[in-house]
Amino acid sequence: QVQLVESGGGLVQAGVSLRLSCAASGRTFSIVKMGWFRQAPGKEREFVGAVNWSSGNTYYTDSAKGRFTISRDNAKNTVYLQMNSLKPDDTAVYYCAVGVRRWDPLSVSWGYDHWGQGTQVTVSS
Repeated sequence: QVQLVESGGGLVQAGVSLRLSCAASGRTFSIVKMGWFRQAPGKEREFVGAVNWSSGNTYYTDSAKGRFTISRDNAKNTVYLQMNSLKPDDTAVYYCAVGVRRWDPLSVSWGYDHWGQGTQVTVSS
């Protein structure tokens, strides 16, 4: 099992930056990928981006490219989601998740095996 703890959410104004963290523990050697998803009120959970646990290669959805950056600290088993120029539309609960079986599929919830509890990000206009 892999346990995930997210942190860093909060209430911010539009235009500022925020960094979310996701710390993994347990069987971290089994992790293949870590992804970030978000779910806004009344909407389905959507993929934001992901990182290959071993290589560090990242992949982003089109809406995240240019504003969001995923990075990884191997020593801490922690992945970060740096979010810049935040907009009210970015308001959502943000979740990190890990997959322990394979890289694909990358952008769907069922492609991941373990989930964090979520952290709320609220962007005011």
